[in-house]
Amino acid sequence: MLLTITTTHRPATDLGYLLAKHPDRMQTFSLGFGEAHVLYPEATEVRCTAALILDLDPVMLVRGRPAAGRDGDSVAGPLANYVNDRPYVASSFLSVAIAKVFGSALGGRTTARPDLVTAALPLSTTVGPVRVRGGIGVVLRLFEPLGYTVTAEPVTNADGGAPVLWMLSLAAEVRLQVLLSHLYVLIPVLDDDKHYWVSADEIDKLLRHGEGWLAGHLEREFITRRYLRRGPRLAREALERFVALDAAPEVSPDAEPDTASPVADEPASLNDLRHHTVLQALRDAGATTVLDLGCGEGKLLRLLLADPRFTRVTGGDVSMQTLSTASERLNLDRLPDRQRERLTLFQTALTYRDRRLEGYDAAALVEVVEHVDLDRLPAFERSVFAYARPKTVIVTTPNRDWNATIPGLSGGKLRHRDHRFEWSREEFAAWTSRIGEAFGYRVALQGIGDPDPALGCPTQMAAFTCD
Repeated sequence: MLLTITTTHRPATDLGYLLAKHPDRMQTFSLGFGEAHVLYPEATEVRCTAALILDLDPVMLVRGRPAAGRDGDSVAGPLANYVNDRPYVASSFLSVAIAKVFGSALGGRTTARPDLVTAALPLSTTVGPVRVRGGIGVVLRLFEPLGYTVTAEPVTNADGGAPVLWMLSLAAEVRLQVLLSHLYVLIPVLDDDKHYWVSADEIDKLLRHGEGWLAGHLEREFITRRYLRRGPRLAREALERFVALDAAPEVSPDAEPDTASPVADEPASLNDLRHHTVLQALRDAGATTVLDLGCGEGKLLRLLLADPRFTRVTGGDVSMQTLSTASERLNLDRLPDRQRERLTLFQTALTYRDRRLEGYDAAALVEVVEHVDLDRLPAFERSVFAYARPKTVIVTTPNRDWNATIPGLSGGKLRHRDHRFEWSREEFAAWTSRIGEAFGYRVALQGIGDPDPALGCPTQMAAFTCD
């Protein structure tokens, strides 16, 4: 089985620092089931590829392993351990090899170039052959929401029918640690088998390697059950821990300022003014179907529902607790049928591709972007502007320049404890210009709120439009 990782980052040979494997040498590692070899088929300043090749020993695979026959295998019973696809398909063996051979990269550690660990790099990977239980649609469900461009080539067919084995290629701009974490967790999920006994410590592995992406994945229940080999007790415990993460205190973009933190008090009317300004921008755009992304407790949704021109209104938020509050505040269970049919609420994470967000006239992100970690901003941008791609996108965010008017916000303090950053007017203009050029949108900027002659308005808004 083969795994390759390629980058065109300049200099591309920096990949060797991240993997802690020198491009000029081939290295061999002994595993409990065979050997792993690491080599670089190409290593230049403009393109570098590292290859991990697993050479499994069929005799080692038999020792201590129960019969390998599974539903759909052509061989079952006593011969199943000797005649099967385990020696040559990418499976949990590859995950173990990744953890042992690329352990420092999987853990996000490097002493030579620590600056590279947090950098999103142009990476592509080829892995296979992979046995995909459930067909190629499973691959797309797992990897596309994570922002990957996915291609797959069939390797074998079952009795002339649908392909069983595939060579997969994935491409994205992503941190190497994140790519390896995705592969570590999802390759056994595709294969739907593990070569070792799955015990309770597998839950900790799943949560550790899934940190930052699995809790918000639309298929997290499917991934959890397959990763834990359908062990109902373990899967239930893992899912309960995910629910606990969902229920952890989380700041919604619509939440009131935290008086215990050094957060400035905005004018009482500013929040209402923001929502009404966004509402008017959506009207001016001629939108009839609208996404409210990061909808919080539903303030904009209420305004949209009150205007009959908006025939389809959808609110999405990462927090199920917040969505539950929105449902209550909108009286969702008591709305007339026609009103109820216009409104949809669902959980979504804006750093992952979600096909449910596609096909809308417009999307609004009211005080949302500043809640995104900077290293996840490229994934957020692709999710909204490349994949969902509504004709109109309205974004509002705090103007950091204006913070100087607020007592207590000296020294770079932000307006809210959950803000990851706040942009100055110049930084926001540069970001919107880059988005427009990268994704083919025209951009119009305006301020919201009473302006300061030197510092501008407290809120800045961008209206992105495309044909």
